[in-house]
Amino acid sequence: MEVTLGERGQITLPKSVRDALGLSKGTALTIEIEHGKLILSKNVGEAIKRVRGRFKLPNGMTTDDVMRELRGRAPGDPADL
Repeated sequence: MEVTLGERGQITLPKSVRDALGLSKGTALTIEIEHGKLILSKNVGEAIKRVRGRFKLPNGMTTDDVMRELRGRAPGDPADL
């Protein structure tokens, strides 16, 4: 895919790219230069900050309990279930 650099150094990401990555107006992106290439990434850290603290755990459950319920036991999990 090819894009053209605009007058003020801006590019427009094609709609197919925005849709595939779930990007919309205001989405924070991180840009890096690696071996002469630009790497553009969705900044998920900002999304995590926005939802942190908005969800309550069921009474008596820890984060580890919820993770086990969602993912199952991990190898070496010390919990006695």
